[in-house]
Parts: sequence; structure tokens; C-alpha cells
Amino acid sequence: MSDKSVRIGGASGYWGESAMATPQLLAAGVDYLVYDYLAEITMSIMARARAKDPAAGYASDFISAVLKPYAKAISEQGVKVIANAGGVNPMACGEAARALIEEQGLDLTVAVITGDNLLDELNAIADRAPTEMFTGAAFPDKNRVASINAYLGAFPIARALAEGANIVITGRCVDSAVTLGACIHEFGWSGSDHDLLASGSLAGHILECGPQATGGNYTDWEDAGDIANIGYPIGAISSDGSFTVTKPDGTGGCVTVGTVSEQLLYEIGDPQAYMLPDVVCDFSDVEITQLGTDCVRVSPARGYPPPDQYKTCLTYSEGFRGGTYFSFYGFDAARKAQKFCDNVFARARKILRGHNLGDYSETSVELIGSDSQFGEFAEDSEPREVVAKIAAKHRDAAAIGILLRELTGLGLATPPGLSGFSGARAKPSPVVRLFSYLTPKQSIAIHIDVDGRSIDFADYEGQSFHPEAISRPPDPVINESPDESVTVPLIKLAWARSGDKGNKANIGVITRDPAFLPYIWAALTTTSVAARFGHFIDGGPGAAKIEKFHLPGSHAINFLIDAVLGGGGVASIRNDAQGKGYGQILLAHPVAIPAAMANKLE
Repeated sequence: MSDKSVRIGGASGYWGESAMATPQLLAAGVDYLVYDYLAEITMSIMARARAKDPAAGYASDFISAVLKPYAKAISEQGVKVIANAGGVNPMACGEAARALIEEQGLDLTVAVITGDNLLDELNAIADRAPTEMFTGAAFPDKNRVASINAYLGAFPIARALAEGANIVITGRCVDSAVTLGACIHEFGWSGSDHDLLASGSLAGHILECGPQATGGNYTDWEDAGDIANIGYPIGAISSDGSFTVTKPDGTGGCVTVGTVSEQLLYEIGDPQAYMLPDVVCDFSDVEITQLGTDCVRVSPARGYPPPDQYKTCLTYSEGFRGGTYFSFYGFDAARKAQKFCDNVFARARKILRGHNLGDYSETSVELIGSDSQFGEFAEDSEPREVVAKIAAKHRDAAAIGILLRELTGLGLATPPGLSGFSGARAKPSPVVRLFSYLTPKQSIAIHIDVDGRSIDFADYEGQSFHPEAISRPPDPVINESPDESVTVPLIKLAWARSGDKGNKANIGVITRDPAFLPYIWAALTTTSVAARFGHFIDGGPGAAKIEKFHLPGSHAINFLIDAVLGGGGVASIRNDAQGKGYGQILLAHPVAIPAAMANKLE
């Protein structure tokens, strides 16, 4: 195996992110720029845009904020660009890119990958009526479906590069595929190189959320310094699958074992069965090592043959939702806010009955600042200021409009201290739900268009995967009981990062010192974690379904908590619908450690 390496810059983690990454990474010198724009909700938004305008439905800022100002520099430096900016209309995105390239007189070849969008096959899919892969729910009413997309992999991207593409635009592919596709092309990895494919996917996973690997959302956030000038990550990937993570010189942020470890555990679910279309990844033994200032090495991962089906995500509408935020000041701020919310719903429901609209299907009141989000673990201190978030769902937009009107209409009859910053009154918005299922690979027709030249692409077929057959690492064990113990909050011993997997919350916990792991493992039981998040879990802590995984390589633990996000995404009316703050909540969990160990803590 050669010692060749390739430098890839992670330039975007979502649609709407700052455009500062592209010039920064070009100045630092990279071989590839990769852009990840898509999430399930993004697809539904783009689908609605395309329904109104056949030329819309893609990430237009890829054209306006990336290619328009920097295509010349990209061409001059010989940098290749890979982006899933195509959304639900990759061909239109490709046409816009080619028009701009021609306008600027550049010699850049654009390839567009299609085949993921299955909306035209809705009737046939509805007749087949697959069930939801996580909950077993029945297929939704096809008249309410907004988007259907299979998650494609990296091999079509590698083929497009082999055909001479300088810019590759895809629709829905897995986030890490934009990086893995470059690795396959550069190193000649094949479909049977499972460990290498898993390692390239891990590199893509670290890069796919941009500055989340370089100090963004980091537990030790003050170490990130100048986040206004935060550096975007660069992965220098070797042909053996190992890689280093750095950032451009002179930028803010930081690259540490903590920042990269947090991103490794971000939204991975089962770390030994992270399923992608090209490979099933096992990240449990991956080691992360600090090589120097802002330079971290990540060891190769383990891989298994790819699955024989593509994960497919469908979004559909389910009524409407609406809400707003406002604040109360002074004595009894929390009680005054709750009284106000109770009376808003009382007024709105009276009007609903008068219009025979039926009650709200779900309501939510969260008093931010009163510690209500911590349930039984809330502190007793009485806040002098709270922000109240009030929201509801209903099948009819008019019912949400009534609630929003009464929110402002009660302003002169409220307890004292009401305030808030707002412009126009909030409006009802559609509730979009996610429905995931599996599509056999052989039923998907993938096409690659290279500046008008069409290529049919056949992906690797794969095979069924059985997670129960995986050999799991042993649980960490406390070797001897200390003479004296001290209880400290988890944040003293670990970093944490959380996010969503549909309606599940994923919380990764990484030890600051491997010696802490047995004590953290013993303290953070599924029962204690259920109690801490019980007020969020559908049915309370007794109904909790929590999975707990050990990652010995990174001295970490990953938790997956089911039915804890109120439906997740735009289907939820909670303040934290994606579980982004759950890691911060868990960091308050008490952990008993030996007194001698506690004495060494900073």
C-alpha cells in the first residue's frame, strides 16, 4: 500500500451555514472541498420549493456563495468539489453550475448523480406499503407525502471523478459519502475493502459537520477561543485509512482529542453497526491521539460488508404547528408565565369549540430559566426572569392561527412583567414527519451525467447484516473499591456531545482520562439516565428504551434514548427538538470516584 495522502476540507455541515469556509480552506491548500447540505427536513423544504417552481429544489447558495465567487480559484488550484447540493433537483443545480462556469469562461467538468429521488414512484411504493423501520408504523397517506429519497453511497461519486469531473453534485447521499467518494477515487479502494471503506467513512463523518470538529459545540467551549473566525476541518487521509485532523493556520477554534472524539460519537447510534450504503462501520476500537497543537490522529476503523438495501426517508405532512416565545420579569416570574400560558389555551379552546374545530392534538409549555427542563433535578432557586415557549399542533391551520392570535390578544390581561421582542405575529407552519424504510438496492437506477454524457451505474449489491452477531467489548470494571469516595459532576470527568436520530436522542460521553471510565460506566446506568430524561420520554422514565454502548478505543460510552424528542425535527413542538442540549444536561450527572482521584482534578 502506498503512503499517498489526500487533503479534504469540510466546508459545510448544513444548508444555510456561513460561507466563510471556502476561501479559508482554499488558502490553506486542499485537494478536495466537500459540502454537506442535506437533512431529512431540508429535503421536504426543497420538495415544497420545487412544487412551486420546477427550477428550484436545490441548495442555491452552493451556486451563489461557493461557485460564483470562488470557481476561478478552484479551477486555478486544481481543487475538486463534491457537494450534495442537488437536493431534490440535482439536474437543475448542475445546469446552474454549468451556466456559471461558461459565463466565467472556465474549463470545469460537472457531473450530476441522480437516482435517489423516488417521488415519481410513490404509487408503486404505496401499493407495496412498507412499514416504518424503527417503529413498525403503517405507510402514511400518499396524498400527504412531500419527498422520498434513498440514501446513496460513495461509489457513484468515485465513478464521476474517474470520468473526469471537477465538480460532482449529488442528490441525497449519506453525509460521509462526499469524503469517501474522493478516497475511493484517489486510493483505488474496492467494494471488498471493508476496513478501508469504514475508515474513509469515519473521516467523512468527522468532516461532515464542519467546525463541530474544530471547537464548535464543544464541552470545553472556552478553549475554542475566537469562534467568529473558527477554522474549518481539514482531513489528511492516508491510503491505510488513518488520518489527521487539522484546521487552517491563523483561525479560531481548536482541534483536540476532545473535539474530534465528540464528533466521532455524534449521532452514530450503535458504534459497532453504523450502517452506510457502502459498508457497515465499527468505530468501537478507533483511537484518537493528540500529535501537536491543533493536530489529531485518528486510527483506522473496522468494516463489514455493506447492507443489501438503501435506507430510504420519506417525509409527509401531518397538520400544522405554531408557537412563540415571550418573557416574564420580577417576583414569581415562572408562576406568572405558567398562568399566562394556561389562560391562552383556555381562551383558544373556547374559540375552537365555537368553530367546532376540535382540541389541539398536542400542546407544549416550557419555562426556560425556571429549570423546568431538568424535571426532578431542577434547582429550587426562584428565577426573576423566565422565557416561556408555548406551542401546539392541530390538523387545521386555522386552529393554530387562533392560538397565535390569543397569544397577543391576552397582552393587557396578563400578570405583570410580560415582555418580548417580536415583529409580525408568528404564523402556522406544516408539521413534517419522517418515515424511514428500506429499499432493495437492485430496484434503484443510478445515473451519472457528465456534461451531457449519461452513464448508468450499478452499485455493489451487499448482504443482510445482523447486529446481534457482533462480538461486543466487555463492560469497564472497577478493579477495587476505594477507601473513600467523592461525588463530582460528570463534566469534571468527561466531554459529551448529543444530537438526534429521528425521535431518538444520541448522547456520546468521552472520558478526559481513561482511568475515569469504570466509574462513569458504573454511575451512568440506563436507569439513572432514564430518570434524568424521564420528563422528556414518552410515557415517563418507566417507559424508557435506552441502549448503552462501550467504545474502548476512545474510552467512551454512547447512549441511544428512544421516543424522547416529541417526534423529532419539525414534527416536534419542543424547544430542543433535536436533542442538541441533552449532553449538557447529562454532564450534571453525579459520579462517585476515589478521593485520591478527585484530589488530582483541576
